[in-house]
Amino acid sequence: MSTAHPRRRRLGIVGAAAAVAAAIVIAVAGPASAHVRVDGNPTAGGYAVLTFRVPTESDTASTTKLVVTFPKETPIISVSTQPKTGWTAQVATANLPEPKTDDDGNKITTYVTSVTWTATGPGIKPGEFDTFAVSAGPIPKVDSLVFPAAQTYSDGSVVNWDQIAQGDTEPEHPAPTVTVSAAGASTDAHGAASASPSAEAGAMDMSGSTDSGAGLGLGIAGLIAGVLGLILAIVALIRGSRPKATESK
Repeated sequence: MSTAHPRRRRLGIVGAAAAVAAAIVIAVAGPASAHVRVDGNPTAGGYAVLTFRVPTESDTASTTKLVVTFPKETPIISVSTQPKTGWTAQVATANLPEPKTDDDGNKITTYVTSVTWTATGPGIKPGEFDTFAVSAGPIPKVDSLVFPAAQTYSDGSVVNWDQIAQGDTEPEHPAPTVTVSAAGASTDAHGAASASPSAEAGAMDMSGSTDSGAGLGLGIAGLIAGVLGLILAIVALIRGSRPKATESK
């Protein structure tokens, strides 16, 4: 008897399993990479480089403008933008309703309200992403910082990334959020260990970006390994259920 049909059936099952595996990987990795997000490793009381990653989700329009709003309740008083070819950056400030006093006893009367990047060229084309970095500080003593962002496309549409997660469910357009580390016992934003705010910020940014990228990569790699294991198990099951040849008498 010919074994062509069972073989084609087994190949079809394996192919279907592989297609499901690819769909799972895309479904998990796609949404996470499509969000506007902020990377960095800010420490309370110090300065940090915060990098905003902006992907263009539209199939027909480019990203031409990004507005990042800074927190008012926990104000940041100093922000420097990184020069970027093809873009202009504008830092906006405002007066605090009531002056605050920082840890060094200095009176704070103004704070940074937002940073706006505007494309002078083609912007971020469909299927591409770009990054926008700032050096900010002193970092407030909070658990995390939330930076609502507005992404404008060349067709005039605007996507607001300003939703706050409730519980374990991630919203459709989450606001970029970064965790703030508590200052260490031997860490001083103005001490010998921190030769300069910019040097400290650069080190923090490299650490934060590496940890974030490594974590995402390991998560996706683990998912792929699990799916491949599932496919191998299906193949083994099919082989185990193959009818044995009848011995001739």
